[in-house]
Order: sequence, then C-alpha cells, then structure tokens
Amino acid sequence: MKFSEHLALYKRGLKVMWEGSQTYVLCLIFSNLITAVIPYVPVYFSAKLIDALAMGKPVSTLALYVILTVGLVFLLSLLNQYINSLLSKATSEIYRSEYWLFSQKAMEMAYESIEDRDVSILEERIRTETQTGYNRFYLYLSVERFVGCVTRIVASVAMTFSFFLIGAIAWYLKLALLVLMALTIVCSVITTAKVQKMELQYWDDGVDMNMLSGKYDGYVNDYSAGKDVRLYLMGDDLAERMAKLDGKFYEMGIKNANRQTLLSLPSTFLNEFLKFTTYLVLIYAAMQGAVSVGSITKYVSCIMMLLGAVSGMVRTIQLVLSNNVYMKRYFSYLDIPNNMYKGSLTVEKRDDREYYVEFRDVSFKYPNSDIYALRHVNVKFRVGEKLAVVGMNGSGKTTFIKLMCRLYDPTEGEILLNGVNIQKYDYDEYMSIFSVVFQDFRLFAFSLGQNVAASDKYDRARVEECLCEAGFGDRLETLPNGVETCLYKDYSDDGIEISGGEAQKIAIARALYKNAPFIILDEPTAALDPMAEYEVYSKFNDIVGDRTAIYISHRLASCRFCDNIVVFDHGGIVQHGTHDELLADETGKYCELWMAQAQYYDEKKA
Repeated sequence: MKFSEHLALYKRGLKVMWEGSQTYVLCLIFSNLITAVIPYVPVYFSAKLIDALAMGKPVSTLALYVILTVGLVFLLSLLNQYINSLLSKATSEIYRSEYWLFSQKAMEMAYESIEDRDVSILEERIRTETQTGYNRFYLYLSVERFVGCVTRIVASVAMTFSFFLIGAIAWYLKLALLVLMALTIVCSVITTAKVQKMELQYWDDGVDMNMLSGKYDGYVNDYSAGKDVRLYLMGDDLAERMAKLDGKFYEMGIKNANRQTLLSLPSTFLNEFLKFTTYLVLIYAAMQGAVSVGSITKYVSCIMMLLGAVSGMVRTIQLVLSNNVYMKRYFSYLDIPNNMYKGSLTVEKRDDREYYVEFRDVSFKYPNSDIYALRHVNVKFRVGEKLAVVGMNGSGKTTFIKLMCRLYDPTEGEILLNGVNIQKYDYDEYMSIFSVVFQDFRLFAFSLGQNVAASDKYDRARVEECLCEAGFGDRLETLPNGVETCLYKDYSDDGIEISGGEAQKIAIARALYKNAPFIILDEPTAALDPMAEYEVYSKFNDIVGDRTAIYISHRLASCRFCDNIVVFDHGGIVQHGTHDELLADETGKYCELWMAQAQYYDEKKA
C-alpha cells in the first residue's frame, strides 16, 4: 500500500471519528496531553528543590518548590479526572455512532447485497476484527499515543537541550552520548517495529479462530439451539472444540511472548547502558562544577523519557500502517454501492383500482451466479385479482415475488405497472404499495402492537382488529397486557414465547395493518396444519376485498378460491389458469402436484 493511500485512509478514519463524537476526540487529545505533561512537573521542580537544598536556600524557597510540585500535579490530575469523566460519557456516544453507522449502511444497502454471502462474511469479519481491536479501536489508540508521544518528545527535548550547551563538558563526550542515544533509538525503532509486527500478526492469525469460537459460543448460549444440543448430546463435542481453539490460541500467545522477549533484549541492554553512561558523564560534569546535582536527575529522567517517547512513536506509526489494512476492509464494506435505480415517478393513485402488473419476458440470475432462477417469465394480472403461485421448491416462486417488490431488478426483460417500467417509479413510494409476509419473516422482541404496526406509535384498536382477522384473537384474550405484551424475553421478564403458527398469524396481521394495495403471502402459514391454513386463507380472502392478493403455497387446496393460478417449474411459468382449468389438463404439472397431495391425504384418512 502506497504512503498516499495510508494517509488517505488515516485521514478518512479521523473524519469518521470526529463525526462520531467531537467531544470524544477533544477529550482524548487533552486527556493524553495532560497525562504526558504530568511526569515532567516533579522532574523539573525536584531538580530545583535538590539544587536549593545543596545551595542552602531558605525554607520559603524550598516550600515554594514543594508546593509548586504537589500543587501543579494535583491541579493537572484534577483537571484530567474531569476530562476523563467527559471522555467516559463520550465513549459510549462514539461506540453508539459506530453501531448506528453499520445499521444505517444495512438499511441503505441494496437487498441483493444483504443476501450476498460474500458481503455477510465481510461484515462478520470486520465485526470480529473490531472486537479484536483492529480498525476503529486502534484508530482511537493511535490518536491517544500520537498526542502522548509528541508531547513527551517536545518536553524532553526542551528540558535536555541545555545539557548540550554546557561548555565544561568535552565535545567528544557529548558526541559519544549523542551517538549512543542514536544507536539506542535505532535499535529501539527496529525492535519496536518487529515486536509490533509480531503482535499484530498474532492477533491477525487469531481472527479466524475468534470467528469460529464466536460461532461455537453462539450455539452454546442460544436458547433456540438448546434442544438440539441436548437431544443429540452435542455439549461435550462443542466444549471440546472450544477447548481446542482456546488451547491453540494460548500456545500461539506463549510462543509470541517468548519471541518478543528475546527480540527485546538488545534494546533493553542499550537502554540501560545509555542510562549508565549518561549518569557517568553527568557525575563527571558535576564534579567539574558544570552541572548541578539536581540537573543530573532531570537530564537522566528526560533522556530516558525521550527514548520511551520515540519508541512509542515508532510503535504508533507501525500500528497505523498495519491497522490501515483493516481500515481499508472496514471502509470497503461502507463503500458497497447501491446501484439500484431509484426512479422519480409518483405511483398513480387510482380510485377505480385499475392497476395492471405485467412481467414481460423477465429472466433473472442472482449475483455471483451463472444459473437463471427465472427464465422468460410472461404474465399479466389486474389489481383486485386473487393470484396463486404454486410449484416445487426452487421453482422460482419467491424470486418472482422479490422481483415484483423490487428487492431485485431483472437481469433481462422488464416489469410494468400500468405500462410503466417499475424502475422509473420512486423506489420508496413503490415499495409502500406492498404488504408482504415472506417465509422467513421476522418478529422483534418489542410489544405485540409495535410488531403489528412496525412502529412505536400505533392505533391500538386497529392492531387488535388485524390480530383477530389473522386468527390471533383467542390468544390475544389470554394476554394480561394485551397488545402491549412484549414478545420474547430479550428486554422484558414478562415477555411471552409464541409458537411458529402464532408468529405467522402476527406476521399476517402486520400485512393487514399496513393496508397496502398489494398483499402477498409467501408460504407464511407453513407452520399451520392444512385445515388451519385453508381456514386462514379463506377468511383472508374476504378481508382483502378488492385489493390484489398473491398467495404462494405448497398446498394446492388452499389456493382453490383464487381467480388465477400460476404454476412455476424450473424457473419458468408452465401453466396459467383457474383451478378447474388446470386440473382438467391431466398431463400438466398442476394436476400432477394435485394428485400427489390428494393421494397423500387419502392415505392418511384411510
């Protein structure tokens, strides 16, 4: 990666950090500035105090230095505590901003990216790397270290510069000390760079293990997996897998620590040798009367702090360079484009509900796939019709609905609403005309009313009406808090657990509450028995009224009341007509499916 790219990534990271919480950034800077300055206060005034004692200064002077030392450190520490209290509050703010950044990206992302496995893996890896410390955390850490290191370097140089101006110390001693300092710094730089690289590589090697360990931990702690774990006696196996991962990670840590210790020995030796040499030179200068006793402590302390600050600066630069690889991946997720054309036309509001939807020679392939999920689909129907979509698993039924709702755009062909390509309509407005209950619908650990209304604010009477229409009325009467009852126990101890069939009824109530012109049920009643499903569909058909209803179901008997039935097979429409018309064609796919199911239920009845 080029330097310009490193610089651009770091600048972008700082911008995101600043936008996340300006208070956090300012508090981080001032807190570390004060923290870096505090050690120099006692060093400076201690030197003054020792010199005053040596020269027999009055008690008032000694007391002044003591008061200045203790007082300044106290005031700076007090100020730092206040800043840290603000920093603590701002920390939660900046982490919330990060979570919101990902949430906002997920909501703005095209649905094809949400379903893309590569995107899911990328997001999961970024989140795992974040938990390990990469990207955002190391960005914050680098700012903290840069401020501290720069402050210590400036303070150390300012307090040691006078040493090299002392004429009584021979130039060759100063030169020797400078060479030794340079050698120590170079050795420290090289050692620090290698140690930092080893440390980052250690954590990088552990990312995949952390992801896998997180999966195992999820299986163990997820209550929905508890039944399988117990019934199939998987507990010991999962525990063993986690123990092996932890053991491997522990062994890697021990090896890494040992290598870092050996690698740091030369730098540690040079540091101590420099300290020893500095003491000798300063003691020699003090014996010549060129340096006060107090200055010895000041110069030695500042030189050692200078070396530490330079080493810290090197570590920070190395950290930034290494972390930029992860920042690049972090931003690659945020930069995933939404190439879906949004359109601008207003969806026509017609009192006569004369809307026509047409699939005109539509073919579709999912991203990163060469196989067509739909091929040359042609169908037209009017709003107000009851349309059933049937077929075997994988025949293209759900894909057909996703295209109609513009979750995806066709690979070939076009979909029309009243003769206009749906891509030309305002995207959000077009989406608002659909109420869909997919197979994999999701309920949330919020109140029942909020789940039905998909909002914090809702019409209680209407929620109750929709729940009753969806067949949830009997259960609703048993709930002590009615529609304010929370689903599940994630956020409330009084939350209720619901069955799969009850969940599907709530999802149907949500579709009713939206009151959109198009209502689509994509096998939402799969958890119900055939008779219950038929009862729901029959009742639902009356509720829908003159709106368009599209039903997808494996159970063909549930779709007999529909105006038209579309039969999918291998990604295409193979039949289209009423139940009686399709059943009359004894060689057709619909008759084959009907007879197969009828025979099964006849055998069960027998």
